[in-house]
Amino acid sequence: MASESSPPPAGAPPPGLGDKLAVFWDEGMLAHDAGRGVFDSGRDPGFLDVLDQHPENADRVRNMVSILRRGPIAHFLSWHSGRPAHASELLSFHSSEYIEELVQTNATGAKKKLCEGTFLNPGSWGAALLAAGTTLSSAKHILDGQGNLAYALVRPPGHHAQPDHADGYCFLNNAGLAVQLALDSGRAKVAVVDIDVHYGNGTAEGFYRTDTVLTMSLHMMHGSWGPSHPQSGSVDEIGEGKGLGYNLNIPLPNGSGDAGYEYAMNELVVPSIDKFQPQLLFLVVGQDSSAEYMWAMIR
Repeated sequence: MASESSPPPAGAPPPGLGDKLAVFWDEGMLAHDAGRGVFDSGRDPGFLDVLDQHPENADRVRNMVSILRRGPIAHFLSWHSGRPAHASELLSFHSSEYIEELVQTNATGAKKKLCEGTFLNPGSWGAALLAAGTTLSSAKHILDGQGNLAYALVRPPGHHAQPDHADGYCFLNNAGLAVQLALDSGRAKVAVVDIDVHYGNGTAEGFYRTDTVLTMSLHMMHGSWGPSHPQSGSVDEIGEGKGLGYNLNIPLPNGSGDAGYEYAMNELVVPSIDKFQPQLLFLVVGQDSSAEYMWAMIR
């Protein structure tokens, strides 16, 4: 795969290939425009001169790219291009009816609200396919033995998207597709740790009845937020059938800081991983749990 590496800053020792974090990224994902309005509603009350950007907007990721390309860890990264996912790949996690709904909605060329706060606009479907395919490329990089650590920098996000519907700004479950790829590639057991401030309900739902995937989510205690997100993220959602005991929810009190996350990791997440012994570990690293991000949101 073609890659673009950022040169190390003057005086920095050039790391070996094995030391580099493979970053997978494609600028086509910036084409998704969730729109403007009052918070994430898309509504214009008619008396505002400036409408806020949707919270999930391209500028957030532009800043992430600039930080990684020019920031202090730039010389530890290797850059790799993404690619769109194929329809057959999407069906490994999502229902054919749901994918057909997205395809047909995109074909109309019109903006459509799929659920609260989640809008499919012209350009959104192409970006979603790139996000899914780029995540799959990052997983294949590891599965093929090309590295030990990869980071898929993607949008639209995915961890709320459920097998048969959109949810929480998410159309396709990028992490779920990557986990399924690992299983289909012969990995017997896979673990997922989600540290986004919201419950990774879509990923959990996709593997809720299997004992081959351990899903763990650290999140604020926000509960269900409607028909698209019936899961509450409470501690008693632990899986069903063969999956009983293989979904671990860790709701944290609002305001939990580094010490709270460290305690949860040391006392719950790490022991669970040690006991499960997965052959591959996926991290879903939504950054809206950081104090800086939340402060920017409320301002």
